[in-house]
Amino acid sequence: MKRTILIADNDPDARNALRQMLELDGHHIIQAESVEHTLALALEVHVDVFLLDVEMMRMNGVGLCQELRKIEQYRKTPIVLLTGSSADPRLHQALQAGGDDFIEKPYWPVTVQARLRLHFQRLDYSRRLRQYLPKRTHEVIESDRPNGALDPEERDLAICFTDVRGFTAFSEGTEPARLFSLVSELVADQVNIIHDYGGYVDKFGGDGVMAVFDGPEMVLQSCLCALNILENTLLQNSLHPEEIRRVGIGIHTGRAVVGNIGSPDHLDYSAIGRNVNLAARLCGQAEATSIVVSKAVRDALAGDPRLKFHSERRVAIRGFREPVMVYTLRRGQPTNPLVTTGIPQTVQRKLRR
Repeated sequence: MKRTILIADNDPDARNALRQMLELDGHHIIQAESVEHTLALALEVHVDVFLLDVEMMRMNGVGLCQELRKIEQYRKTPIVLLTGSSADPRLHQALQAGGDDFIEKPYWPVTVQARLRLHFQRLDYSRRLRQYLPKRTHEVIESDRPNGALDPEERDLAICFTDVRGFTAFSEGTEPARLFSLVSELVADQVNIIHDYGGYVDKFGGDGVMAVFDGPEMVLQSCLCALNILENTLLQNSLHPEEIRRVGIGIHTGRAVVGNIGSPDHLDYSAIGRNVNLAARLCGQAEATSIVVSKAVRDALAGDPRLKFHSERRVAIRGFREPVMVYTLRRGQPTNPLVTTGIPQTVQRKLRR
């Protein structure tokens, strides 16, 4: 697999020696002669591995490591330090500042290739892991927090469940390979939209998902996300059978317990509790191509003209003693762009719609 490797060294001869060595293995090599050039290239081109000299003009490898680790996409990217001596105290400082490994000069091809191969294997493993683990679970695994931080904790969340109405009957009359392909495409679209709105998938349920949102804009994000999922399902997937597009969605917000669930050998990082159960039950109340939300959701966003809550009603919910007030959600009128803080730009663009 072709990788992009950035070599940062103020010695052009040293850079070229590494470049020639690595290009023989088919990698794409970019070079930087200064700290400023390195940071500019890192923002312009996605880099798979950094090779950084511990002594650069104006700033040594220590400061450069720190600056790269501040960039979200490079928090876990391998940084390999280039040094003239393993006894150099700056090497230890650079490793403490975010470096992962080091290569000592002069460079020997077998050493360089072996060191990089280990980091490439780690990258491949991490990417495969992302394909199979929920986004938040993967973040927890890769986090630098102590194990104690993974203990169960109670948080305010917005929880969204999606489900295809009449899926069981539809599946009985559909060839399995065709059914799997349709559901996979439908769920993939939902996952992409959920991530775009700043949420994460907690669970997959065959023909639907459980999505969780947190943070100051979580209720708004969950509602706009649900509207986008519904519209995308009806319009973008218009060539699919009508049965697969009969999506119902339920949303509730409240306190829930988040943490590790399971045995020491098989853990799941998930949200549980009464409010999670209520969100799932509201999804069951939603008719095909509709969104049902709780009063807590309506109250949190009642003044937002982009959202319209209608058909107020009390419904009996299995497992709840008293009837629950619910509303049907549909899109309201667009407004001027939001002024938001602390929210990723991709999410802000979605919230403005």
